[in-house]
Amino acid sequence: MGSTLAAMELAKIDWAILITFFVVALGIGFAVSRQSGKSSGEFFLSGRHMPWWLLGFSMVATTFSTDTPNFVTNLVRENGVWANWMWWAFILTGMLTVFIYAKLWRRSEVLTDVEFYELRYSGKAAAFLRGFRAIYLGVLFNIIIMASVSLAAIKIGETMLGWGPVESVCIAMVVTVIFSSMGGFKGVILTDFLLFIIAMIGAFAAAYYAVSHPAVGGLDGLFANAAVQEKMSLFPSAAEWDDSDTKNAVIALFVMPLAVQWWSVWYPGAEPGGGGYLAQRMLAAKNEKHAVGATLFFQVAHYAIRPWPWIIVALASMVVFPEITDIQKAFPHAEKVANDSGYPAMLTFLPAGWLGLVLTSLVAAYMSTISTHLNWGSSYVVNDFWKRFIQKDASEKQLVLIARISTVVMMGLTALLALQMESALDNFVLITQIGAGTGLIFILRWFWWRINAAAEVTAMVVSFVVAMLLRFAVAKGTFELWQEMLVIVGVTTVAWIIAAYVGKPTDKATLRSFIERTNPGGPGWKAIINEAEQAGNPIKPQHDAVNLPIGILNTVLGCVLVYGVLLGSGLVMYGNTTVGFGCIIAAAAAAAGIFATWKQSVK
Repeated sequence: MGSTLAAMELAKIDWAILITFFVVALGIGFAVSRQSGKSSGEFFLSGRHMPWWLLGFSMVATTFSTDTPNFVTNLVRENGVWANWMWWAFILTGMLTVFIYAKLWRRSEVLTDVEFYELRYSGKAAAFLRGFRAIYLGVLFNIIIMASVSLAAIKIGETMLGWGPVESVCIAMVVTVIFSSMGGFKGVILTDFLLFIIAMIGAFAAAYYAVSHPAVGGLDGLFANAAVQEKMSLFPSAAEWDDSDTKNAVIALFVMPLAVQWWSVWYPGAEPGGGGYLAQRMLAAKNEKHAVGATLFFQVAHYAIRPWPWIIVALASMVVFPEITDIQKAFPHAEKVANDSGYPAMLTFLPAGWLGLVLTSLVAAYMSTISTHLNWGSSYVVNDFWKRFIQKDASEKQLVLIARISTVVMMGLTALLALQMESALDNFVLITQIGAGTGLIFILRWFWWRINAAAEVTAMVVSFVVAMLLRFAVAKGTFELWQEMLVIVGVTTVAWIIAAYVGKPTDKATLRSFIERTNPGGPGWKAIINEAEQAGNPIKPQHDAVNLPIGILNTVLGCVLVYGVLLGSGLVMYGNTTVGFGCIIAAAAAAAGIFATWKQSVK
């Protein structure tokens, strides 16, 4: 089997599908390049005229990165299906973003989410925070994320095409960087619509052919396999709680995500309070309704619809390739084989035509994620660093040029870093640790006037320093991963709360302007509002205050909706139809509740 897989080649129809996709993607980029090049506002937000459905598809396509199926496969093969709670828990903060923060971001009318710092805070500290975060997130952190995605491209190239790491990275990036630098945000959004459709078809096709493998024997055969049955549970079993070797994994992958991680950890695409490329799409929406609608569509599609095709392939890989050594034997030329290689390894059994389509779907997923991160990162470089600190009077033509140059530079640095990485799961852990403890400040800064720039700077610095100390200065094995997370979150949270009280408060004029523009509502602003009224100059907001009780109610209903569909569909496949359909009915009831309160939630 190993020699057959290693010698696998694409048929003419596979190449035709792949090349057609490249031509269409570049065609879209070329078609919108003139419009996108008119101004930085067009290049990064497409003039703020985008509809919810197009933005929603783009959000889902962006998070459907090439490394996500590999990451899911890694979790399932090592611990079981339940380990996906490591990222399923992010739906809690995701729904808060939908029903509370999406409308606030749209009201802010900033070009990027880091421009928010000088809207919310004041003085040199706010300016420093904006500029530093622009480089820290837009360049350094962004390159780490893109390199992680590119690592998956390397593993796909190794197993499916027999390419070496350098060859895989170079080929995968050339078309993406050309497309991203030409089309800007509009090119990314329009292409994402096509990419999502191709990616979903590819994901379901991969699952279908995975269970059709002779060794698997269909869904019945898959779920009857003894090795697979040990990994099927949606929640940790009592045995895993009792076993000392697996208990720490349960705490790290199940307890911590649901209890701490969702509100305390900054992670791209699941930022507490929104942010990053999701905020970019909210800011590009026609109005608040479109911003909320796009974000709701994303949460449902990302967490409720997409996971199961990946999980099915991961479980099937345990039958065909029980051990990592089995994957290595089948692909002796591959250099970076690990559990996450199980996903691309299963794709090698696809027939001609379908192989090309699925490979195209993975390329599409890669291009969607990377092009979004490039556009998002360059928006920081241009708007929040270059224009703000280097050349304040730069023309729009010059700003677009800087955007295109920064896109190419970031892609080159990404390629170099990707060649040094090994595991998608290790990368996820590193990123979550660096952002641990900062999440709560992103949630509260909209609703508590006392949070200041010093608090944000402190949170960012302390989180990074503590994470690096635990990773490099403390002997490996001293702490479990979940213990490290608690230490980082605890120390960082205490540090930024102290800084909020000790540091210089944001000046009253800035706070007043912030309320007038966004009007978050809630008790955290009463001191500022009362002070203005007593001074005889009451604040006059441009919008009604956010209805927090309805927003929180719909957040709960949204979680019931997503978890009901996610768990219910899995249980139905497992054959537990009674509980499965019960979950789906609960999801339908939650959807009805959201619909009933929609007008109160979104003005």
